[in-house]
Amino acid sequence: MSGKKEIATAGYKKDDILTVDITDIGNDGEGIGKINGYTLFIKDAVIGDKVKAKIMKAKKNYAYAHLEEVLEPSQHRIMPKCPVARQCGGCQIQSMSYERQLEFKQNKVRNNIIRLGGFDAEFVDSVMKPIIGMDEPWEYRNKAQFPVGCDKEGKVVTGFYAGRSHNIISMTSCCIGVKENEEIMEIIRSHMAENHVRPYDEVSGKGLVRHVLIRKGFTSGEIMVCLVINYRAGSGSAKKSGAGAGGAQVEYIGGQKALVEKLSKVKGMSSISVSINTDKTNVIMGLEVHTIWGKDTISDTLCGLKFEISPLSFYQVNPVQTKKLYEQAIEYASLTGKETVWDLYCGIGTITLSMAKTAGRVYGIEVIPEAIEDAKRNAERNGISNAEFYCGKAEEVLPEFYEKKRKTVSGGDDGSSLHPDVIVVDPPRKGCDSVCLETMLKMQPERIVYVSCDSATLARDLRILADGGYSLQAIRPCDMFPWTVHVETVCLLTSNVTNL
Repeated sequence: MSGKKEIATAGYKKDDILTVDITDIGNDGEGIGKINGYTLFIKDAVIGDKVKAKIMKAKKNYAYAHLEEVLEPSQHRIMPKCPVARQCGGCQIQSMSYERQLEFKQNKVRNNIIRLGGFDAEFVDSVMKPIIGMDEPWEYRNKAQFPVGCDKEGKVVTGFYAGRSHNIISMTSCCIGVKENEEIMEIIRSHMAENHVRPYDEVSGKGLVRHVLIRKGFTSGEIMVCLVINYRAGSGSAKKSGAGAGGAQVEYIGGQKALVEKLSKVKGMSSISVSINTDKTNVIMGLEVHTIWGKDTISDTLCGLKFEISPLSFYQVNPVQTKKLYEQAIEYASLTGKETVWDLYCGIGTITLSMAKTAGRVYGIEVIPEAIEDAKRNAERNGISNAEFYCGKAEEVLPEFYEKKRKTVSGGDDGSSLHPDVIVVDPPRKGCDSVCLETMLKMQPERIVYVSCDSATLARDLRILADGGYSLQAIRPCDMFPWTVHVETVCLLTSNVTNL
C-alpha cells in the first residue's frame, strides 16, 4: 500500500490544523496527543495543554505537528526564561515547570528500564530512588561553544544552532551558561566586525573563525577562551607580531593584540588560545592548540580534587550536579579503603581519583591519549599514588589485562586485580561494548557501578549484566542538564556469586 493511500486512510494530511489535548510526553520532550486514535507529536507542547497544531509530516498512524497556538495552558506550562527557547535546539523543555521536568526524567529512566531492559515494573519501583534535582537550575554550565557565522545581510552573528539544523540563532548569552559569556561574545563579535575578520563558511570552506569555546572554573573563577579557526600557515591570513619577552608570535586573527587586550580585562580571564581546524567536519575542536595569552590551562576543584583543564579536556559541564552524581556512585561502591576498583571510560580521571581516596587501588582506562596524560598529571597534582591509568579501548585493555593476570596469578600475584571488588563504567551514549561487558562478567567484581548518560542503552546493558549473574540493587537518576531532555543515571549491581 502506498504512503499516500495510507495517509488518506488515516484521514489526516500535511497542513491540516487540528485541536488536540496533550496527554503524554515523548522521550524527546515533545507533547503527545490523540484524535480518533491518530497520534500527534508536537514539539513545545506540554502535558495538560490544549493546543492548535499544524501537521508537518503525516504517516498512517501518527504525525509530527507544529505548535500553532496554546488554547488552554497546562498547569505545568511556564514562560521560558530564554527569548529564543523555541527556536534554539539547546533547551527542549523550557516551557515545562522544573518540578514536572524532574518527574518526566524519572519516568523516562523507569520506562526505558522496564520496556527496553525487560525488568518487572514492580521490581523497578522497589529499587528506584528519587531523581537528584538542582536547587538553582540556571547558569549551571561551565562550558559553552558558540558557532560563528553571517546573517542574510553579511553581518557577523554568534549564538547556537536551531534544532536539527546549522542555522545560527543570533545571541551572545545563554540562560544556562555563565554570565561572563555575554561580555566575551560581545567583545569578539564587535572585534570581528571592526577588523573585517570573516566567519567560516561551511559550504565554501572559506573564512576564519568557526567557533568560540568558553570554559569557567566554578571554584577557581578562572576563565578560558579558545577561538576555533580555519587557519592555514602561509595563506597570508596570519603574520608575525611582537610578543615581548616571548619573542615573535603568530598573529592568527586580524587585530589580535587589541582583541587579547580587551578579552584579558574580563574578570577571571586566565587563558586565551586558538584551535586550528581546517577540516570540513562537524567536529568543533581541532587537535592543534596555541596559547596566545595567559596560561595553557585553567584549574577547578571537584570532590575535593584539583583539576587542570585544557581546551581539549573532557570535564563535566555541570560541576554542582557532578559532585552529587559522583558522591552517589562512591556510596554505591561501598569503599572501606581496601578495595580494588576499575574505572572504565575514565576520561581525565575524575571518578577514578574521587574513589582513590577511599579505595585500596584504582585503575582507569580511557581511549583518548591526552585524557590519560591529564589523568596521570591530576593524580600527581593531588598526591594520589594508588591510581594507575591505561590508554586504549576498555573492551581491548580489560581483556588483555585479565588474560595477563590470569596467567601470572599462580606465580604469586594475590589475584586482587583479577577479581576486583568494584568496576565502575561511565560509557558514551552508545553504552558499553559487548566484549567489555563479557569481560566484566568474567572478572566477577562484587559490585558494578554503572553511570549512564542514555537510559536506553543503560537498560540494554543492565539486562545483559542481570542475565550474566548480577542483581540490580539501586537506580538513581540525576538531573545534570535542566531544561533539556537529557538525564544521567547511576545504578548499583551486585554479584550473585559468593566467596569471590
